[in-house]
Parts: sequence; structure tokens; C-alpha cells
Amino acid sequence: MAQINPSILSADFARLAEEARRVGGADGADWLHVDVMDNHFVPNLTLGAPVVESLRAATDIPLDCHLMIEEPDRWALAYVEAGAGSVTFHAEAAAAPVRLAREIRAKGARASMALKPATPIEPYEDLLPELDMLLVMTVEPGFGGQAFLDIMLPKIRRTRQLIDKHGLELWLQVDGGVSAATIERCAEAGADVFVAGSAVYGAEDPAEAVRALRRQAERAAAAGGPARES
Repeated sequence: MAQINPSILSADFARLAEEARRVGGADGADWLHVDVMDNHFVPNLTLGAPVVESLRAATDIPLDCHLMIEEPDRWALAYVEAGAGSVTFHAEAAAAPVRLAREIRAKGARASMALKPATPIEPYEDLLPELDMLLVMTVEPGFGGQAFLDIMLPKIRRTRQLIDKHGLELWLQVDGGVSAATIERCAEAGADVFVAGSAVYGAEDPAEAVRALRRQAERAAAAGGPARES
């Protein structure tokens, strides 16, 4: 089943609790995607653990925290303690990704690793069993509203093939430029968790936008499934 994770990076930061409620309800958001940026790993600064803690108290939607920060080995567990149900660190920033993934899991959250567009998946094949989710960035991390990079589709396919090769129950997430115009290609390539920012929060009815994107992804996955295995 496809999961849609609206990104609050595209929401109104002055009304985050209300913005979280706008994507909830029946068949609403599966997770709320929280982009954490430190102005070092990426050239932007967003929010930190105290805001995550406040969001956790304001919504029943589980929080999916994407750490675009230096030294995630030092800071990631603070986001679990703040209430994140899933914490994503970047392979390019983590000093000891296996240890970090195990620490996140030991604290009770899902462990996820993200790859920038230029970072290949193949060197990390042996790490996949340590993860609950793998995030393939489909834009350069740092800013919302960027155009989807079609050149990432082969990488999504290769990642899905590696997951299937090892028989893993590993979610494959995509983040960046996901919209009604691009989500089907991502689903056909093998992604099953989709971060959508402006495509959701830019809609008149964000909750309905979530449902529409999920329907698109599930139809495309059903159509593309056999081809994915060939």
C-alpha cells in the first residue's frame, strides 16, 4: 500500500498544529514529514527537536523526521525522544550508520537512511537489513519546491531490486518534486512511500490531495509491478 507523507516544509510555519490537522482524517496522511536542516549539511535552516516535540503533542499523525544535518550520530536520538516515529539520517553525514540505525531502533523508532542524488545505492547494499526505510532523494536536499529529477528513476529501480533480492520488508521513500505529474513514475519504479510538499499544501483541500496522490500511486504500482521484476 502506498503511503503519503506531507512535508510541513511547504506548510505555514506560523500555524503548524492547524496545518497538521488539514492533512489528517479518514484516509489522510500516513505520516507527517518533518524536514530538519542545520544550514551546514544543507544551505537552509528550519526547525529542531523542540518543534518536533510540540508537533507530537498537537497531532495523532506519526512524525517522519528527515535529518539534513551534520553529525546525525550525535543528534538523531534527540528526535526519537522528542516523539518522532521514524528518523532518517543521511549516509553522507553519518559516521557509523549501522550503529546509528541500531540505536534509533533500540529507542523504539523506525530507522531510515537517505541518499543524495549523486550517492549510489550499491555501496550500502549490506546495510539494508539494518534499516526500516531507505530514502532516495529526487532533488538536491535543502529547499522545497524543486523540480523532480527524472534521472533518479533508474536509481529507484535498482534500490527496489536490491530490497527484493534480499527479501526485506524495507520501505522505499522518495522525496523531492513529488506531485500528480511525477508520483506514478516513482511508483512504477518501486517506491512505496512518497513525500509531497507543495502538491499537498498548495491544494485547496490538502487531505483530498493526499487521497488522490495515494490512488495514483497504487494504480501505477499495480500496473508496473510485473515489469519491475523482469
